[in-house]
Amino acid sequence: MSDHQERVPLLTIAKEWGRIGCTGFGGPPAHILLLRRLCVERRGWLRPDEFEDGIAATNLLPGPASTQLAIFTAWRLRGTPGALVGGACFILPGLALILALAALFLAGDPPSWVLGAAAGAGAAVPAVAVQAAAALVPGSLARAGTTRAGRARWAGYALCGAAAAMLTGPWLVLVLLAAGLTEVTVRGRRLTLPLLLGALPATGGLGALAWVALKVGALSYGGGFVIIPLMRYDAVERYHWMTDGQFLNAVALGQITPGPVVQTIAVVGYAAAGLTGGLLAALVAFAPSFLFVLFGASHFDRLRADRRVQDFLTGAGPAVTGAIAGSAVPLALGLQLPWQYVLLALALLWLLAARRSVVTCLLLAAVAGAFM
Repeated sequence: MSDHQERVPLLTIAKEWGRIGCTGFGGPPAHILLLRRLCVERRGWLRPDEFEDGIAATNLLPGPASTQLAIFTAWRLRGTPGALVGGACFILPGLALILALAALFLAGDPPSWVLGAAAGAGAAVPAVAVQAAAALVPGSLARAGTTRAGRARWAGYALCGAAAAMLTGPWLVLVLLAAGLTEVTVRGRRLTLPLLLGALPATGGLGALAWVALKVGALSYGGGFVIIPLMRYDAVERYHWMTDGQFLNAVALGQITPGPVVQTIAVVGYAAAGLTGGLLAALVAFAPSFLFVLFGASHFDRLRADRRVQDFLTGAGPAVTGAIAGSAVPLALGLQLPWQYVLLALALLWLLAARRSVVTCLLLAAVAGAFM
């Protein structure tokens, strides 16, 4: 724990982390930048190397890495109270906004411009998935090493992840675990992990919603966009809480609102069981992030140094990348109008060729859709 524990007031943590929760448009890269500017550059609460170690440690964990970094940095300043206050203030502004938007977009008879804006933003979502996967490739490939065998395994893991995202629905988690354990075995080390099933028998209702949210928050290695294939099968195909078009809207809302992308699960919860479902889904999805930090932060240095953990991530990483890319296929197939495919093509050019902002892309697509 940091020596700043007694010095930084909880009110200050609430104000600063709440400000980031309100202004953190752009997903994890924006969150990391804002947290670094606050904790390292502006306030000097953490040294640069302390902050970088926090990024590395939280990236070893399943679930939303930028949320865990926000909780971890607040923990370094004021221990458990700081983590609870900072994490809550980081999450709640975006959660309130996304639930309000969910009520608008999922209303029984929304205005035509709302439907058009939703269809426009949803059309760009598959392009966002492709861009997210492309951004992960350089780092993941570098971790695999320069040997032909290592690169071949990387390609195999990525292909398995892509196929799993397109075909296996809730069993994607097992594919990610298998890729990581295979790499550990190939490198001659043993790693014991608890068996985490990708799907458990469920009869629907709040229990099923809680299980879907738990998979998003506790089992999604890679965080961010890898939650999309994990959620889609359950939300659209298994429990029929949403149509494909509504699910695309949910993903778009998770991208254009501030705070963590995992807020998308709140829209799924709202579709399943109204406001109660949205709040329950968010609570279950974010609870593991708090628990990982509160009970594991003091062990992060040892976790980072464990070669077995590093090997596991070397295998799971490309599977995650492939899964994110593979999720673009069912998302694109969910588009229903010809003009949506035109917007998708333009979004691909905007993100991959012009390398412009995801948030701007989704907002422009929403505006275009409102006029269609």
